[in-house]
Order: sequence, then C-alpha cells, then structure tokens
Amino acid sequence: MPSTALTFSSHAEHRAWLASQAALPRGFRVGTTRFEFMPKEAPKPARMTLTLIALDKPTADFAAMFTKNAFPGAPVIVGRQRLGEPSLGAIIINNKISNVCAPGGVEASEKICEETARLLNLPATAVLPSSTGVIGWSLPVDSIVAGLPAAVASLAAGSVLPAAEGIVTTDLYPKVRSVAVGGGRIVGIAKGAGMIEPNMATMLVYILTDLVVPRDTLRALLTKTVNASFNRISIDSDTSTSDTVALVSSSLVPCDDLAAFESGLALVCRDLAEDVVRNGEGVRHVIRVEVKNAATPSLACALGKAIVNAPLFKCAIAGNDPNVGRLIQAIGKHVGAHAPETDLSKLCASIGGVEIFANGAFRLNPEKENALVVHLKGAELYTSKPNADGMFAPPVDYPLHERCVEIEVDLGSGHAAATIFGGDLTHEYVSENADYRS
Repeated sequence: MPSTALTFSSHAEHRAWLASQAALPRGFRVGTTRFEFMPKEAPKPARMTLTLIALDKPTADFAAMFTKNAFPGAPVIVGRQRLGEPSLGAIIINNKISNVCAPGGVEASEKICEETARLLNLPATAVLPSSTGVIGWSLPVDSIVAGLPAAVASLAAGSVLPAAEGIVTTDLYPKVRSVAVGGGRIVGIAKGAGMIEPNMATMLVYILTDLVVPRDTLRALLTKTVNASFNRISIDSDTSTSDTVALVSSSLVPCDDLAAFESGLALVCRDLAEDVVRNGEGVRHVIRVEVKNAATPSLACALGKAIVNAPLFKCAIAGNDPNVGRLIQAIGKHVGAHAPETDLSKLCASIGGVEIFANGAFRLNPEKENALVVHLKGAELYTSKPNADGMFAPPVDYPLHERCVEIEVDLGSGHAAATIFGGDLTHEYVSENADYRS
C-alpha cells in the first residue's frame, strides 16, 4: 500500500490533503487556462485545458520515458527527439485530444512548442509537448496558440495542484505525491484512469525536484523506478499511445545523499502508481497481487498482471463474490501458455490472508467463504447503483480509503517476487467507455 494508509471522509478533506502535498520545488512555476473549441471530426462544443510547467531557468538535468505502443502520439515522437537536446525549459500539456495519428500531428505539436517557447523566451527545442484524450482527432492548433498567453500569464510558484487538476480527463480527482529529501523536494503529479497497461509508465506523469542530480543519473534512476512502479499496474490491459513520464530537476539544491533521493523518487512513483489504479475508470476495488517465490522476476510480474487482467476474476471481485476458481483458472491459463515448465505442485494462494489453495487442491469451507466476502466488502470504494439516467457512475469524487483486495500467490519454485496493482471490472467502467467521446 502507499507509504501511509489514508482515509478521507469528504471531498474537502481530500482536497486539503492534496494541498498539503503540493508545494512546488524551487525553480518551478505552473499555470493553466481553459477554452471552448469545436473538434472538426465530431462538431460539437468541447472544452480543453492547457497546462504549463515552466522552469525559472532551463535545465540540462531531465529524463523521460515513453510508451512502447507502435502507434505513438505525435508528442511522444517529438518528446523522444527532445531527449537529445541540451536543455529543457517547459512542458506544455493539453487534455481532451491525444494527437495520435492525426494528419499533421507532429507539425501541430511543434507549432505549439514554438509558440510556447516564444512566449517564454526559449528555443522551441527546450519545450516538451504532451497530449491526452481522444485518439484520432486533430489538435485545434489555432485555439491552443490563442490560449497560450493566458497560460503563461497564470504561471505561479507555490503549488503544483493547478497542474494536477489541469491534466485530468476522466480522472475523478487529481493525484499529487511528494517527499522531502534533505533541503529539497520531489513532487509528482499523474493523470490516468483508463487505457492503462503501462509498458514504461502510466498515462501522463510529471515529477519535479530542485535537488541537483545529473542528467545521466536521473535517466538511470527513472528507468529503474518506472519498472518497479508504473510498470507494475494495470486497469484494463490496454497500453496507451500517449504514455509519458518526465523527471525534471531545477538543480538548485545540493543533493548530499543520492540514496535518499532514489528512495524518495521510488516512494513518490509507487504511491502515484497506486493512486492511478484507485482512481481508475469504474474501479470499485483495488486489487493488490503479491507473487512470491517465482523462478524469475519476469514470471512473477507477468503472472501478477495476468491475474489483475483476468475478466471473469475482475467481475467476481466487483460483485464481492469470492469465486476463487476464477483466480486459479487465471494462474493456470498464464502458466500453461507462457511458462509450462513451471511446477505448480507447491503453489499456495490466499485472499485477504485466507488460504484458498494449496498442494494442488482448494482449501475451502463456509467460514472461509464468509471471511472472504467480508474482506472484499471491506476493500470496496463505493456501492454501485444506476443514476437517474440509468447509467452507472461513481457517486464520489475522492478516495474514501486505501484498502485493497489482498491476493498472495506463492509458487514455491524460486526466489523472485513482484507486487502488481489492478482494479475490478464494473458497470461504471463500461458506462464510461461506452460514451467516452461525449
């Protein structure tokens, strides 16, 4: 679970906690602006938010990782090029449209970077673009360019919360995590709720620090940290075309303890990764799978993801139904298809600390059944019911708690382990994605 097991009784309480996390590191400002536009592919009024993250002074110390989807968005294509540039001075982000495979998409991203750079007195190559939203639509470049002066005018130090709010799409609430390291800070924000089976990071993540950590070190640490955090989550097994995680240092505070920086970075990323799952589209239960004693780390990770992505098991969790046969089926399916040499005779499995399978057979009784139901209901984030229109939507816009459905799978055939987070499959998820573009 996250570093602290949080509970919130109201939107206001959660909002106050976010604000307490949101102090910007030195050397950064954020600004946002919103405007209406008309998508040319589906002409009906829409609203877009521009979010700008700007450094007081360009930095050479930045890192980024991007999706491995073979149809990357234009901002990802541009972003990969930016990794070879000598400095970074700003990140410009739009929601609503992801600029993926749209005609002239790269040119559109570059045009927005050029105008952002002009307003900030930077070279265009020092601006990193990001886009998220509907795939296939074209960016309203003229509207974005017209809105950029307002975003620049709103730039302010102090809190990252306006940026955390600005980047969301179907997220129920913004996500902010931070940690103090020595005399400096690491602050991260994330956007992501659906189309999440990361193969590098989650949808959009921006991590800011004022601690001096050289570029090469930042990039090595980001790769290591992403593999242990954002690459260990899945909501719906779909890898986004826009996945981006950026780590930027303003390099204003000496870093006297690199190990402490690495630990702080890992903590921020791990907590943000779980926040993304808890805020996933339609997620009513967060599922935490710990795979132990696997032959290889890759098997441990892949098996954990196979469990959290198994549709029938996800549906059972959504209904608070401890249909444990679906868990064992999912394990057997993955091992049979991808690791048939694995000896499962020593496999033990439990849910909520209740053993349900060992030595090749189920270990079930009425008392265990009742205990499993109690565990599932205790991890539920909200009760599902249709609204006045007959649609299913989460009734709250903040996380009530950080409890999970706890699953442990011990393969007994090695020493590798992995912890994977996922969510259940609900009416709310289907409702959201059946009407996403509206």
